[in-house]
Amino acid sequence: MASHPSPRLSPHVSDQKVTPHPSNTASTERHDLRPLAALDPHGLLVLSHALLDCAEQSEIVRLAMRHVSALGPYHAEAGYLATGDGLSRVPGHDAGAPTVDDARMKELGEADGLVSLPEWSWTWAFGLREAGGLLGYIVVSSRSEPDEQGHFLLSTLVRFTSAAMSLAATRPAQHDNAGELSRLRTERDTALRQLDAVRSELHLQKTVHDTLARVAARDGGEDAITQALYELTGLSALIEDRFGNLRSWAGPDRPDPYPVQSSTHQEEMLRQVAREAGPVRVKDRLIALARPRGDLLGVLALEDPEATADDHTMFALDHAQQSLAQELLHMRELTEVELRLRRQLIDDLLEGTDETSAYARAEAVGHDLRRTHYVVVVHWPGNAATSSFTRVVEQATATTATRPLITRRGDRMVLLTEARPDDDAVYAALARELGTPDRAIGVSTRCDSPDGIPRCYQEALRALEVRQNSRQPSGTTFFDDLGLYRILGPGNDLRELEGFVREWLGQLIDYDAEHDTELVETLSRYFDCGGNYDEAASALTVHRSTLRYRLQRIREISDRDLTDVDARLNLQVATRVWKIILGGRR
Repeated sequence: MASHPSPRLSPHVSDQKVTPHPSNTASTERHDLRPLAALDPHGLLVLSHALLDCAEQSEIVRLAMRHVSALGPYHAEAGYLATGDGLSRVPGHDAGAPTVDDARMKELGEADGLVSLPEWSWTWAFGLREAGGLLGYIVVSSRSEPDEQGHFLLSTLVRFTSAAMSLAATRPAQHDNAGELSRLRTERDTALRQLDAVRSELHLQKTVHDTLARVAARDGGEDAITQALYELTGLSALIEDRFGNLRSWAGPDRPDPYPVQSSTHQEEMLRQVAREAGPVRVKDRLIALARPRGDLLGVLALEDPEATADDHTMFALDHAQQSLAQELLHMRELTEVELRLRRQLIDDLLEGTDETSAYARAEAVGHDLRRTHYVVVVHWPGNAATSSFTRVVEQATATTATRPLITRRGDRMVLLTEARPDDDAVYAALARELGTPDRAIGVSTRCDSPDGIPRCYQEALRALEVRQNSRQPSGTTFFDDLGLYRILGPGNDLRELEGFVREWLGQLIDYDAEHDTELVETLSRYFDCGGNYDEAASALTVHRSTLRYRLQRIREISDRDLTDVDARLNLQVATRVWKIILGGRR
């Protein structure tokens, strides 16, 4: 109808068939078809036969009105026939219904329009027309305005009713008007073909919906989605992550190895597809993006080198993309919850927590705290705050048994892992993956229960500090290998250590502070290099003669003999305590 947009059918249409009354005569009683629970497009076709067989226009209108309620939540309020004196109400329909204002019907002036009824939110007068003008009206009411499918079905019923009324008016002159009858039949046949096509399309769409709904109900995941899409379309289906890495494939001709495009090419392709509202063809593929809430989580594609995809294929791909988006969003939310719980657990373990509670919480996130563990602290400046760095560290320290618990502490990553890192294997893997070798890792001794984890954390920090303040600040240091530095570890009285440092280095520290020199650092580097002048000078980036001068000043100011074994040992330990424990202060 001219007052409504062209309808598009929803895919959810009943497949029930309508069975007509067995009689096919012209009397009202013989065409007293019972209203149906649901009238689908095929049922409308059956009804059209009954309408066309009616002999009188009033009978046709009554028959159409009795079937309005079978199209949906609608009610036929009144029917009218156009006469020479205006509109005449068709008798015999629902005497108890609210009265339609006949004066309002006349005001319509042969146009369709709204009619006011007190008990209904929407009441519409549908005009029954032929080429010569208005034949009458059917007035339909509803609690709310019909959707596009409802408009389509009501309009189709009105067209069939109009055609039947037009045919009934010409029956007395059928022998003289065979051409008109042929035209009407052609029009009917065209409508039949259109409805048949619509019914076929609805069946295909329903198949897509039902198939993907079963996948979602069974929680089949990505593999189930690609398999369903392959079965629906006959084209190989695949899922990639946003970087172009293959996650799932269903169908023949899977490439091996799977080619991965350059990051520049991948980003350009994603931008191209994102500019369109639906699936986009890119070379031999039809591509749709899974973007729930605007975040790109994955890429769904069909391999179509022969360009055989039709509207049904595009419909299936679009709906599979929606299923994938929900699946990936669900996976992300579960992962985020798990990571948050695991991070909270290790944070509490590092600070010290109830052992019984720790075991229960660890079991809830799939981690067995009853095994031996190690604390690993990774300091990789510039990367600790990034999620990609977290993944790299987790992969480098994961074992076949379990994933490590991992958290951030400032610019450091802290891990609780079952496996003791294999010498420099973790460091080498991180350096290779990140391309920045000048970083350090500290590893604790073994820990056999949750209450020992805070101590192991301090051990890993001490091992890291010793490594960073050594001659080779990059690499991995194990607390087990610290030797003398283990007795300078956690638990020592800081005041005692400060007093020891003041006793052996106090004069040098004061001199450096007053004259802005680096005599304590020079002495520390000299001992680190084993008393080798050339190495120490190189480490300090000074000339050999400058180093000799500084060492002479150290002897004079401190009044210590650097060749004496006991003095040398105490001075070396003092410089280590000053640098590692006191951080170069005092």
